[in-house]
Amino acid sequence: MIPQDALSELQAMLGERLSTGKSDLSLHGRSETFHSEMPPDAVAYPMTTAEVAAIVQICARHGLPVIGWGTGTALEGHASAPRGGVTVDFRHMDAVLEIVPDDMLVRVQPGCTREALNTELRATGLMFPVDPGANASLGGMAATRASGTTAVRYGTMRDQVRGLEVVLADGRVIHTGTRARKSSAGYDLTALFVGSEGTLGLITELTLKLWGQPEATAAAVCGFATTEGAIDAVILAMQMGLTPARIEYVDVATTRILNAADGADLPETPHLLLEFHGSDAAVAAEAEHFGQIAADHGGSAYRWATKPEDRSKLWSMRHRAYHTILATRPGATAVVTDVCVPISKLGQAIARAAADIDASSLDGPILGHVGDGNYHAILLVDRNAPTEIAEAKRLSDAMVAHALDLGGTATGEHGVGLGKLHLMEAEHGAAWDVMGAIKRSLDPDGTMNPGKLVRQN
Repeated sequence: MIPQDALSELQAMLGERLSTGKSDLSLHGRSETFHSEMPPDAVAYPMTTAEVAAIVQICARHGLPVIGWGTGTALEGHASAPRGGVTVDFRHMDAVLEIVPDDMLVRVQPGCTREALNTELRATGLMFPVDPGANASLGGMAATRASGTTAVRYGTMRDQVRGLEVVLADGRVIHTGTRARKSSAGYDLTALFVGSEGTLGLITELTLKLWGQPEATAAAVCGFATTEGAIDAVILAMQMGLTPARIEYVDVATTRILNAADGADLPETPHLLLEFHGSDAAVAAEAEHFGQIAADHGGSAYRWATKPEDRSKLWSMRHRAYHTILATRPGATAVVTDVCVPISKLGQAIARAAADIDASSLDGPILGHVGDGNYHAILLVDRNAPTEIAEAKRLSDAMVAHALDLGGTATGEHGVGLGKLHLMEAEHGAAWDVMGAIKRSLDPDGTMNPGKLVRQN
């Protein structure tokens, strides 16, 4: 519970923008996946960095946890409040502050979503490419070091963030990075905060890299006789210098689900979904070249399209795949795996995961970003069935153990949060203790998003 004097201080500053209503608290304690509801004691809705700093200072004086909230689309319980405290919801800090076309940069507040930013950029000929599927906030995407379908060409959030404004655990406001393309001046604090999941401070402003909108875009879909053939085609394409903007894999189970829900009319085989960006000539050449590579690896029914409505339909189907899969078992939730391995090991990792799922009692369609070695198994469970959740966690942990053996990671893009906390020591060893030391240095009282990412005291 929040002490009354702390509550009074927050109310005096924020008025109606401090909520203690049960429904609001419940909303801010939920996860998109299997994690139990863990609500905060209050939700603050700041409008400025100064207000964020004041909220954090009040919470620091009273030893209250502080949790950042963007749009609530994270999958690993990142924004839940296992120890109560104050959730800082950035919905009112959602402005595009400055667009600098000549430098291909933009300054935004953390609550601005990627779709809102791209809408604002339409007239400039520029775009922000990172696409995690959900219309996530840019602050949340930076905090989790998100990526998504376009990472194979444009990189992840790590590659897009040029600088940050951050409120630290004691209320200090710092600025990291510059507008310059490079710097050798000291520790890379920007990189430290990107992926820190709100455990070191709250991001209140971002300077982001922009890209030119492609002259032409083509989407393609291709079925394969085997998963191995699909992966081998991707590896060869990248070795030969093709630079597709997206290369997505869906297994047979996912293909069947998309056919039933979206009328996709795809052969019931593993598929690759692709997109090519560039000039008209380059897009046509890359699409045709990939078709030849696919044919040599068991690919069939290869077709590509340049009409915006056809491309939009394909990627809308892919982005909705998680919820489409959930809908196959009404009322279900999921444990979502997120392993990432060297691309040369991806076929092996998926085959092992598929065999483990087939031998279990659970359904678990597999899809993922094969261009960068990242795949997801959607392990469907009943939230109220502990045995199912335990089995899904067992499967997930086995996939991670195999990925680590192959030189991979427990999470390619979803982050650690609560869900993958127990896997950090196996992946990082003594380096996890170093992360904890950094956390204690910047947040000695452990108030910033406690219970997540680092070893608990």
